[in-house]
Amino acid sequence: MLNFSLPPSPAHNALIRAASERILILDGAMGTMIQTLNMTEEDFSANGHIHGPGCRHHPSDHPQKGNNDLLVLTQPQAVEDIQLEFALAGADILETNTFSSTTIAQADYGLEGAVHDLNVAGAQVARRAAQRAEAQDGKRRYVAGAVGPTNRTASISPDVNDPGFRAVSFDDLRIAYGQQIDGLIEGGADLILIETIFDTLNAKAAIFAAFESFAKHGQRLPIMISGTITDASGRTLSGQTPTAFWHSVRHARPFTVGLNCALGADAMRPHLAELAGVADSFICAYPNAGLPNAFGAYDETPDETAALVEVFARDGLINIAGGCCGTTPDHIRAIAERVAAHPPRRQKEKAVA
Repeated sequence: MLNFSLPPSPAHNALIRAASERILILDGAMGTMIQTLNMTEEDFSANGHIHGPGCRHHPSDHPQKGNNDLLVLTQPQAVEDIQLEFALAGADILETNTFSSTTIAQADYGLEGAVHDLNVAGAQVARRAAQRAEAQDGKRRYVAGAVGPTNRTASISPDVNDPGFRAVSFDDLRIAYGQQIDGLIEGGADLILIETIFDTLNAKAAIFAAFESFAKHGQRLPIMISGTITDASGRTLSGQTPTAFWHSVRHARPFTVGLNCALGADAMRPHLAELAGVADSFICAYPNAGLPNAFGAYDETPDETAALVEVFARDGLINIAGGCCGTTPDHIRAIAERVAAHPPRRQKEKAVA
């Protein structure tokens, strides 16, 4: 059972009020921006000097290039500056650079022991960016602790010859997510974003872990839940339609439910409309800047993406809009400008559980 008797966090009511009054803006793709910096192995690992907020050293003999989450420890100013760019482009909510900051995902880099520091630092870096932006324009920003899906799936076998095999268990995920969320809350996250969900069982483990962490900290943070429709079938990788996805997570009483990644805004729209038709939470959408080209880059311009996202707003489908893969501060600025003229989606009445 999830404990809803805990007092809500200070940001809880403010976020609900803001999302009821206007369409809020989520930031864009951290990975795209990091790639433009052309960092080397030495940049990622700081020549092996990987230290956490408490000056703990985290040795690893694995190559670290591509471990974007590690940059909150080794290149925090670079991450903070990117988040500041998104904030000044119009983002109300800044995601922490912690998409892969679990023991499960960091095992690829030999940094399982660093996950607490990665998440604490990830929230602290985003908070500094939020404060710098607020000092410039007086507008409050919120920090969303980003919780990614990991590189394992709890409900699908990775071995076609052994369909009953699972590479990870629910409890493995619950423990890993709990460590991550504890660090995000300690670092000062305002809400928890469980995102890019391709397997709802993984998301359920994250939800359970979040409420365990809330109990430890004595308050309940808003939860954003975002699934990923993987192809034209209109289903997640684990086979759920948007409607089925909603009914699998609605028990968490999320602040938002929505979709991100895999698709551009044009292809996402029918699936988002289905979700908006059944969910009684706020709705969030942050599509890719179209589909990647043959070189893995995204060609959709800020104006093109913003025009498509505006359709979501015009049709009354969203309360929060942002960008996923390929979206830059220019994309977020264009989205913010285009949706500003439209009212937010009106919430459906809560169904009786």
